[in-house]
Amino acid sequence: MSFKIAIIGAGSVGFTKKLFTDLLCVPEFRDIEVALTDISQHNLDMIRAILDKIIEANGFPVKVTAHTDRRRALEGAKYIISCVRVGGLEAYADDIRIPLKYGIDQCVGDTICAGGILYGQRNIPVILDFCKDIREVAAPGAKFLNYANPMAMNTWAAIEYGKVDTVGLCHGVQHGAEQIAEILGAKSPAELDYICSGINHQTWFIDLRLNGRKIGKEELVAAFEAHPVFSQQEKLRIDVLKRFGVYSTESNGHLSEYLPWYRKRPEEIARWIDMSDWIHGETGGYLRHSTETRNWFETEFPQFLASADKPIDPAKRSNEHASHILEALETGRVYRGHFNVKNNGVISNLPADAIIESPGFVDRFGINMVSGITLPEACAATCMASINVQRMSVHAAVTGDIDLLKLAVLHDPLVGAVATPEEVWQMVDEMVVAQARWLPQYADAVPAAKERLAKSSVKTRDWAGAARRNVRSIEELRAEKSALKKAV
Repeated sequence: MSFKIAIIGAGSVGFTKKLFTDLLCVPEFRDIEVALTDISQHNLDMIRAILDKIIEANGFPVKVTAHTDRRRALEGAKYIISCVRVGGLEAYADDIRIPLKYGIDQCVGDTICAGGILYGQRNIPVILDFCKDIREVAAPGAKFLNYANPMAMNTWAAIEYGKVDTVGLCHGVQHGAEQIAEILGAKSPAELDYICSGINHQTWFIDLRLNGRKIGKEELVAAFEAHPVFSQQEKLRIDVLKRFGVYSTESNGHLSEYLPWYRKRPEEIARWIDMSDWIHGETGGYLRHSTETRNWFETEFPQFLASADKPIDPAKRSNEHASHILEALETGRVYRGHFNVKNNGVISNLPADAIIESPGFVDRFGINMVSGITLPEACAATCMASINVQRMSVHAAVTGDIDLLKLAVLHDPLVGAVATPEEVWQMVDEMVVAQARWLPQYADAVPAAKERLAKSSVKTRDWAGAARRNVRSIEELRAEKSALKKAV
């Protein structure tokens, strides 16, 4: 088969390498063209060198091109994959730093909460630019696969305003299923069958079967509490499981941000999180992890390049959805996964316009969702709180309405549990001013926001958060990696 795939934000080197090697695990895909595009020539050069070495080592006739001109990369593409982070780590640092001044402690801040909402304001105008290019220069009927966060907001904007055939993809469901399979003693995650449904990062395992045997709440709680690692790392998720009756896909740290109960008091945060890794609830944990990963990759690039000189092993193909979806669409081999699409009745007790994440099957006819799912009432209520925030955030991003943006942030569950309306209004002004270069739709609102900030009497504080770790140096990372190798 010969067709073209474009990857936008291909400078996310590690993730692009994973997507590329997954694609080449499909025998029919070894004659495709992959066009890489990114705003960073430096990052493009790095990923291009890695992919060229993979092709050389495997002797495949795959064609790889790299472009800072996005439209050139998209010309004639049948599939477009996006994994962009608009504003990079500089803007992301403000997503964490500024809300902390108002007492809002986030672990990740890329989905909702103050950070996720502003992330969406930066991403959505760019996503709509992608959609315009796709409509104009990509192959007719091109499919847009969005990996970029905030997943629901980006996908919502691409479908409702971008008018492009779009599906949002995430790996949270797979990771949650792997955990459950492990605690239940399964020899392989394949022994676990499940229906997982909700919205991205708030998806719920509403039916679990291990080798055909139904798994209930009591058995699941007991298995998690008996596990020597997860019982400590997933305390908040286990508490939600006990109260809601179903397990959430999302990590302990992520889930803590979407609910108004666990992170609203600094003294409570330590009770529910675990500091063994960033994903379990550390303040600004993903920002620290991303910074360390970037620094490590830049320093260790020669080693990463050298390791690319290996044959591709299809047995090591990842569970990221993209390659499996394309394989099903192109070959007809059916693939079952969990996809982010507009609801339109798939989940009976969530709004039709919401972007939901739920099971579907892919074949030559497209992505076919399983409809008629009803969430437990508490799960639906929690999802609804986020959906309302997402809807306002998308509409604010498209219109540049700063008042609607403030209302979206005000209605965020965690923000509302911590901050007063006056604090929210000032915080949003501060974030919009700080990130103005990435927020063209708010250009007319920035001068007035600056004036309000100059006159404001709302007090803030210099606070690093309830559970902050410093970014580790390359030397510290090397020492820790060396110690782990010796321990093994």
